[in-house]
Formats: sequence, C-alpha cells, structure tokens
Amino acid sequence: MQPWETVERAHAPDGTELVLARRGGEWVVRAAGHVLMSSRAHGSEEALAALALERCARPRAVLLGGLGLGFTLRALLDRLPPDAKVVVAELLPELAAWNRGPVADLAGRPLEDPRVRVQHGDVLARISEARGAYDAILLDVDNGPSALAHAGNHRLYGDAGVHACRAALRQGGTLAVWSAGPDERYLSRLERAGLEARSVTVPARGRATQGGGGVRHVVFLATAPAQGGARRPVTPPRAGGAGRGPGPHARGARGR
Repeated sequence: MQPWETVERAHAPDGTELVLARRGGEWVVRAAGHVLMSSRAHGSEEALAALALERCARPRAVLLGGLGLGFTLRALLDRLPPDAKVVVAELLPELAAWNRGPVADLAGRPLEDPRVRVQHGDVLARISEARGAYDAILLDVDNGPSALAHAGNHRLYGDAGVHACRAALRQGGTLAVWSAGPDERYLSRLERAGLEARSVTVPARGRATQGGGGVRHVVFLATAPAQGGARRPVTPPRAGGAGRGPGPHARGARGR
C-alpha cells in the first residue's frame, strides 16, 4: 500500500500540530494523529450548504465558520447568485493557504471566487460583531455541539453562542450546524433562543449505502422568525469566560 506523505504542517494556538498529508489522490488533515477531515468523505459538508440555503429565497450574505478542505464553500458558491457575498471565518491562516495551494483543486478553487472574503480569527467574535447581517450562518467547527474535542468550543455552541447567532441572522435567516451526532439538548437550546429548530441525518460520504449503513452525520437547522414572527427568545446568559483550546475553528476527530 502506498504510504502517506506529509505535505505541510501547522500549529493551532494551543500548540496542537496539524498535518496535511496525501496518499495518491486522497488528502487528509490530522491533529495529534487523528483525522479531522478527508477528501474521501465530504458528503455531509456539502449537505450542510444545501440544507442551509433550502429555505432562503434570495440569499445575499452568508457566513461560513470553518473552511475545512473547501467542500462546503464550493457547495455554497454553486447555489448562490452572482451578487452574493460569503464571509469565511477561519482561525488558522495556514489552512487557508493550503486551500489556495496544494488542495486548491479538490473543491474547484473556491477561494478564488470574487464573492468570497476570508477573515482569520475566532468565528464567535465575528458573529458577535454582526446584528441582522446574514441570511445564513453555517458552522462546521469541532465535532459539533456535543463530544467536543476542545472544551473552549462550548462558547460557540452554548446559550450565549446560540443567542449571538440568532442576533446575527436576518429575519427568516437560517443557522445550519454540522455535527458528528444527534444532540437533543442543543435542539432545545436553539428553541429557547426563539429559533424554529430541527435536525437532519445525512450520510458522511454523500450517498446512502444499500441497507442504510455507513457513517452518518447530523445537520441542525434553525430558522429565525420572519417579520412579525411570534417566537421570542429567553434572555441569554452573559458571554465570556470560556477558555480557548485551539479555538472555535479547530475541529476534533470525526468518525468516518
């Protein structure tokens, strides 16, 4: 069997080493020896984009938290109109550099699209700065709301983070969240924030296998009330005080 070749290395803010490696036409990003993302299994990332835009009649402004290998961004761009804008919040500049370099062709060079602007830094900080700015917010961070690999990412998925997302959405806007598995507590958290929430199970590789087997992931979908909507949020707790691991853009190991 062909061995893995290390192509690039980077370090998260907490010192965790990330490795970009390839074997033939397959690419992976590993952290501390665990596979975080793979070019062979990106169906659920593409489903995240499709589901996020499903109920957006005329999406013009989208925030994507977490660049990955570019597959979610590509799926967004393929569905958005020419005058749309996509802000990609990515903690690691090196990951963006890899998407412009060795893995650029995996998803058709999405960072070269003029509709895209990359902002390096904490995604929750970007969300908290916005008020009614986005038609859709997509989060692909860590393992999703539960089974976090980095405890600091709870800030994004806790009550304060959910309320920040709601405030950043336009009326009728959608929050879409990738998760390694189901989480009823997170669904309840979304509903307490005044969002209409549901979850959808999707195959990791983009197509269901015969008999329904194979690894499956979950996409949480939460819609802000349209103008005149009656849902009202519970008062959120104060944000802050959460420690940072690699930060809200470092994804933990996934089951594939």
